Amino acid sequence: MRVGILGCGGMGKVHARHYKSMPDVSLLIYDISSEKIEELLKTNPATVADSAEELIKKSDVVDICLPTFLHYEFAKQSLETQKPTLCEKPLCRTVHECLSLIEIAEKKKTPLMPAQVVRFFPEFRRAHDLIQSGAIGKPAAIRTRRGGKFPTSAATWMANPELSGGIMLDLMIHDFDWIRWTFGEIETVFAEALTFTNPKNTDYALATLSLKSGAIAHVEGTWADPAGFRVTFSIAGSKGLIEHDSSNTNTLRVSAEGVNLPQSPLHTQDDPYFLQLKTFLNAVKSNTKPPVAPGDGLSAVAIAQAAIKSATTGYPQKPYQP
Repeated sequence: MRVGILGCGGMGKVHARHYKSMPDVSLLIYDISSEKIEELLKTNPATVADSAEELIKKSDVVDICLPTFLHYEFAKQSLETQKPTLCEKPLCRTVHECLSLIEIAEKKKTPLMPAQVVRFFPEFRRAHDLIQSGAIGKPAAIRTRRGGKFPTSAATWMANPELSGGIMLDLMIHDFDWIRWTFGEIETVFAEALTFTNPKNTDYALATLSLKSGAIAHVEGTWADPAGFRVTFSIAGSKGLIEHDSSNTNTLRVSAEGVNLPQSPLHTQDDPYFLQLKTFLNAVKSNTKPPVAPGDGLSAVAIAQAAIKSATTGYPQKPYQP
């Protein structure tokens, strides 16, 4: 199977690394930046396409790892040529774009999956399963926290909320999606954020979600933590509590030539990014539905868009629901 990766930046390199360990996959790549292409090729064997159009034409599956504001344009091209499409989160910049993309996918009967990878992280999947099984009774209070330093490698577009949606759409969407998947639909969103105050290479937001189940979720996102990336969650239910803090998780640490880096102790095939990509390809091969539906991507964007509107108006908002 030939997989075409559009976008050779950070996430494109992550996806390429995992495709490399799949013996039945060959890679075709394209990026407008020759430097990013060369960087990816240093560690990942791939053929370079001359254009995005050529990549889409010659691929069996298209994997879109472009900046958020380009998702709709290129996912649309891919789906219109009936190429199964994996699109990095957020599915699109706006709810309107998501709806259009889903309509095209349905019309062309072509698989489309938003890459909401947190669903594949072992801690989040295990917590999801425990909650669904009733292990802590009826959930009442949910707290999540995600973030670290500002992603300066993508600062040219990430710092512009019109292009990126800011921290609520780019980062907190992981938790919005997981909360909806685990606890059910969200009725209202109230948020406050630095996003629209023109901060330089920093951002912070706090959103409160009122769920239809009666539970309340507090979702914190930060690009202002000099200590580095950290993820936490706690869920209090009528019969117990579930907690996770990534800073307390045991990891491998590799030191060489002055570099000291933590590395995941997971086997390659247990890595959440590998699992996400492999399950999508398996769904394509078996002609079954992808594990994350296009509507899930739409709903996550809708929650983020409601949070953005709340932060700019000062009033609670109801997320769009199809």
